[in-house]
Amino acid sequence: MALAFPKANVSILAPIGAAGLFWAWYGLTPWRAFWVGWFAGTLFMCITCSWIAETAGHFVAPFGFLIVLLPSAAEGLATGVAGVLAAMVLRYAPRTLAPLGVAAAFTLCEWLRSVGPLGAPFSDLSYTQVTSPLAPLAAFIGPFGLTFMICVLAAYLAFAIRAGWKRRTLRVVLTVYSVIAVLTAAAWLLWPARQVATPTYPVVAAQGNISQDIKWTQGAFDLSLDRYESLTEEAASYEPAFVLWPETVVPADLNTLPWLLHRLEHLAVSTRTELIVGSKQLRGGAEYNALYFFRPDGTLDAVYRKRLLLPFAEYLPAQGVLGHVPGADLVSRFGHGDTSGVVDVGGARVAPLICWESAFTDLALEGIRDGAQVLIIATDDAWFGTTAGPYEHAQIAQMRALETGLWVVRAGATGVSGIIAPNGRYTVETPLDVMTIAHGDIGPPQLTLYATIGSLPIVLALLLLYAALIAKPLLLAPR
Repeated sequence: MALAFPKANVSILAPIGAAGLFWAWYGLTPWRAFWVGWFAGTLFMCITCSWIAETAGHFVAPFGFLIVLLPSAAEGLATGVAGVLAAMVLRYAPRTLAPLGVAAAFTLCEWLRSVGPLGAPFSDLSYTQVTSPLAPLAAFIGPFGLTFMICVLAAYLAFAIRAGWKRRTLRVVLTVYSVIAVLTAAAWLLWPARQVATPTYPVVAAQGNISQDIKWTQGAFDLSLDRYESLTEEAASYEPAFVLWPETVVPADLNTLPWLLHRLEHLAVSTRTELIVGSKQLRGGAEYNALYFFRPDGTLDAVYRKRLLLPFAEYLPAQGVLGHVPGADLVSRFGHGDTSGVVDVGGARVAPLICWESAFTDLALEGIRDGAQVLIIATDDAWFGTTAGPYEHAQIAQMRALETGLWVVRAGATGVSGIIAPNGRYTVETPLDVMTIAHGDIGPPQLTLYATIGSLPIVLALLLLYAALIAKPLLLAPR
């Protein structure tokens, strides 16, 4: 399963790998299935999220491995719970339908670990399929519906292996696979983004390539400003509607620096573009991770404050308890924003997302409900060097485009920066560790069914499916 993610990107291994896990749950008691699932889930998360320790691990060396191991063990609990639910449905549900319950159980547990302020929506199976033939399904059933489809393929493969490839078994498996093939073909034919409208709205994402090990030094402050000013002046020749800078390009409270505000206002005027700058904001005694919007006439139009912060990095959960733990002083104490921050930029409604927020589908959908036509993502993946982290994060941005039908403009401090069409494909993509701009055109949104209904109907349908498969057999089981 891990090899389905960057950097290997062998998407077919997502269902094949999951089939191995599901195969292992056959015949186990729920308790034993929990331990198998927890161990497998922990190992899987350790592999796919090992990039977390690239920079952050240096702060707590020689115990940097705990930054990966402890969150992975916590997230692995979701796979353990999936094992319990799978073992129950395999024991009580009709034999040929039980794989559907296994797929529903895994998907529901993936959803549970991916939502809320402590959610960790990295390593979701759906992200592996953003360029596979299954990708159009995301426009109708979203990332969790797509995970369910992957798991159905996996669960029936495990079923076939367990049953010994008998003729009756193969007939069931081929029927299920044929249904998925028909649904995928129908999704492709009805896909709003199958024919993307001609893009005519020029935009630029700037990538200054300031590495994390020097970013917070005084010398880097001046270097960063010089680089991004230079990139913005270069971008002006394309007459973009906006130029997007990455997260916290200005590593200070911008609103407390009148000289710098004036400098950025002048830059917006001289380049005749909307300038979107990642920085911090001091407001009401709290500090925020923010994006500043400067209009082409130099006025500060809006400030977006990051709503969903990265736990144990940007804020400390249960601060009253954990605040006394050694190392707690290394955790930032940012405030939480409270609005979607949708802004009119050059005639288009733009919904901003900062770094970690781009991994949460519900935040993108909230922007659409507030009228967003474009998603912009400002991030600083320099924390993760050239590991798989920046690539997986860039892959997640493709899912945001697929599921919503909106164009996505992404600016990364060291990459990946680029422009993503509503079909989930990068039309412009920069490499890592270069100073460059990503320039191109975007167009109108191709709004999807999923953008209208959101995740809740998908989750409720999976809950009902699981309950229907297990309720009657469980009630009739001998006591």
